Amino acid sequence: MHNKIRLGLIGGGPRSFIGPVHRIAAYMVEEFDLTGGVFDVDFEHSLSFAKALELDSNRCYKDLDAFITGESKLPEDTRIEVVVILTPNYLHFEMAKKLIEGGFDIICEKPVTVYASEAEELSLLTQKHGTKFCLTHTYTGYPMVRQMKSMIEEGKLGRIQKVDAQYYQGWINPFIHDSEKRKQVWRLDPAVAGQSCCMGDIGVHAFNLIEYTTGLKVQKVLSDLETLYDDNPLDVDGTVLIRMENGAKGVVRSSQIASGEENNIIISVYGKDGGLKWAQEDPTYLHYLPEGEPAQVLKPGNPYNSEFAMDSTKIPPGHPEGLFDAMGNIYKGFSKAIRGESYFNGAFPGIEDGVRGMRFIEAVLRSNAEGQAWVEI
Repeated sequence: MHNKIRLGLIGGGPRSFIGPVHRIAAYMVEEFDLTGGVFDVDFEHSLSFAKALELDSNRCYKDLDAFITGESKLPEDTRIEVVVILTPNYLHFEMAKKLIEGGFDIICEKPVTVYASEAEELSLLTQKHGTKFCLTHTYTGYPMVRQMKSMIEEGKLGRIQKVDAQYYQGWINPFIHDSEKRKQVWRLDPAVAGQSCCMGDIGVHAFNLIEYTTGLKVQKVLSDLETLYDDNPLDVDGTVLIRMENGAKGVVRSSQIASGEENNIIISVYGKDGGLKWAQEDPTYLHYLPEGEPAQVLKPGNPYNSEFAMDSTKIPPGHPEGLFDAMGNIYKGFSKAIRGESYFNGAFPGIEDGVRGMRFIEAVLRSNAEGQAWVEI
């Protein structure tokens, strides 16, 4: 039995939504041991959080610089090896840069940075330092998304000719119509969220799912974005026409003002010989539409699925798996990379997925700014 990989968190403390998702995912794959970190900007909150998790208070640090200095003084066989960045977007680049230069491998929430140039710089730094880097595009961890990827790789759909990805939420709608309330939403603040709200937060997930499942790159985009109010600086809704490298066309539809919607992600891919459809709110069903044959519904854990999808399923058929399990699959794949073991293609998104995502966001913003012009990624 090998030792567990020592894990540190930057952010993800008592007031975090995504922190528990990462902690549970790391725990469920039984490969990581949460050892310490910087859990909150308030050191007292951070300490009390560490105490609640029964962590060594000496491994709870005031800030990132103290974390790097403190861990570097420890014997190598006790030092934290992998650091998870769970802070607001504007902090990702500087934190990741310092951690790479400090010798840590990284798991980072998306978007990876605020600007594409920063993501490109991180990519070069990972190459220079031999850093392993995981970007948590969580939806790539669902077994039936991986089954979708496998079937497309096997040629089940033939030549891809149409793609359609949707990500609809409604959570900003209660805030956006009140000028004072919307000023309190950090995702609408460019100083914290970066260049984009809707496309940077959720549209990039839809884009990532298209490239992940099809294996094709998006070459050009034509976008129409909505801020809803003149004094709101960032997009809350948008539609993006896309052209793929093989000539196929498609659309990315994304909104955070789709009133009443929760987390409505749907991806559909159509080829010459059939189509595939998957929805995140009903994740155990993959709809297969073979040309000229009855439609089929594929479900996880059954032997007709690919090795990759089967490896991503933890329990017998008929037992639904969700977001925590999907994140766990990404942690599982990354643990294999850390240990130098073999892993499936697509087992976890990497820094290049982060670069692609940032280039997509910037191309979408430029297209909209230029009056809905086609822009190359």
